[in-house]
Amino acid sequence: MQNIIKKCNHAANRIRLDIIEMTYSTGSTGAHAGGSLSMAEIMSVLYCAVMKFDEKNPCKENRDRLILSKGHGVMAQYAALKHIGVLTKDDLKTFKKNGSFLYAHPSINPSIGIEFSSGSLGQGLSLGVGTALGLKIKKNFSSKVYVVLGDGECNEGQIWEAAMSASHFKLDNLVVVIDKNRLQYDGETDTILDLEPFEKKWESFGFKTLSVNGHNTQALFDAFNTDHNKQPMCIIAETIKGKGVSFMENQTKWHNCALSKEQYELAIQEIGGAL
Repeated sequence: MQNIIKKCNHAANRIRLDIIEMTYSTGSTGAHAGGSLSMAEIMSVLYCAVMKFDEKNPCKENRDRLILSKGHGVMAQYAALKHIGVLTKDDLKTFKKNGSFLYAHPSINPSIGIEFSSGSLGQGLSLGVGTALGLKIKKNFSSKVYVVLGDGECNEGQIWEAAMSASHFKLDNLVVVIDKNRLQYDGETDTILDLEPFEKKWESFGFKTLSVNGHNTQALFDAFNTDHNKQPMCIIAETIKGKGVSFMENQTKWHNCALSKEQYELAIQEIGGAL
């Protein structure tokens, strides 16, 4: 077990380094670094310890599916896919560049494990419900569907319509993970539209719900392995936007940003020191 957790911690740091590299490579246009950095442990645990996913055959029928509804955090997913060998370092260098297949938001590409296009917030859970229901109809009872949401995204009414459907159809093959970093583009989530009591809301919609430290890989691993028979699962991951880079942490302005050479070097130094 300790080897698995150590592997996930190492992967999270590598993911952060690649997020900074991709952000810096975009030049003055910048990228969504803050909300990608907050997801590093979530992605490392999913790809390195939890999901059934064959990096040599990403379209394998009995795979688990990951839907990144919080599409602006896609750098964390690209970095995770690079870490497990689906993408290469050279692939990441093309991020957001003309002709690249690595867009600023996910664009459906099953050959690399991108199941759906996203970016317009609020839609991913509906896609996840449909996918989970489809797997049951096809009698594929071994695969799970993981949907990653942002907490600000839960302002969208479509999220709650989908949550009602998940509970109604008893989709115990559906796991929702919420990157609760408490910040969105316009400011603090509790100021813009207070979500609390957040855990009780998901429980009232029929979800087995857990709140965990979203930067503790052991806590995340244990949550993913909690039994939720006959219920969909919701894991509320308490995170820090910009995690790992001191000048980005808990700062709304780093939702989408460009990095100066000095900022890039400092970020690499801070994250590299954790390896």
